[in-house]
Amino acid sequence: MTTTLILMRHAKAVDRLEAEDDFQRGLTPRGRADSAAAADALADHGLRVDLALVSPSWRTRQTYDQLVPQLGEPELDDPMALYHASTDMLERATNNAIDRAGTILLVGHNPGIGGFAHKLAQACGAMRAMPLGYPTATAAVFTLEEGDLARPQFLTIFNPKAA
Repeated sequence: MTTTLILMRHAKAVDRLEAEDDFQRGLTPRGRADSAAAADALADHGLRVDLALVSPSWRTRQTYDQLVPQLGEPELDDPMALYHASTDMLERATNNAIDRAGTILLVGHNPGIGGFAHKLAQACGAMRAMPLGYPTATAAVFTLEEGDLARPQFLTIFNPKAA
């Protein structure tokens, strides 16, 4: 069985000084527009999400909410462990979810989410497709044959800064 994995960084959020705390930072108007554009780009590839692993912060939840109308009504899992999770933690969360869904969306924060996307891209020779730093609202899509993170295949990427 092939698993599709979408790794998305949350969209552009308000400055830290404009929110009560980091966890409560919401999206800017540009962030909402970039999230909607990402949803369109992913839907244009025919992607429908079965399971969403989403950091519970406000900006990641708002990013996810922009995607849902286009990508379906997936099961949502938003454990606190995904908030500013490391690449290793995101990889473990994905491995734990592989058997639960055909298409998994992971919405998180840098540097963890970008590190995870770059690690998968390096494993399959797709580093040229990866943007430097993994900008906000970037979504990379990989397929995993037999759900194996060690053997990813690059499918596509949406980078709002390049669109």
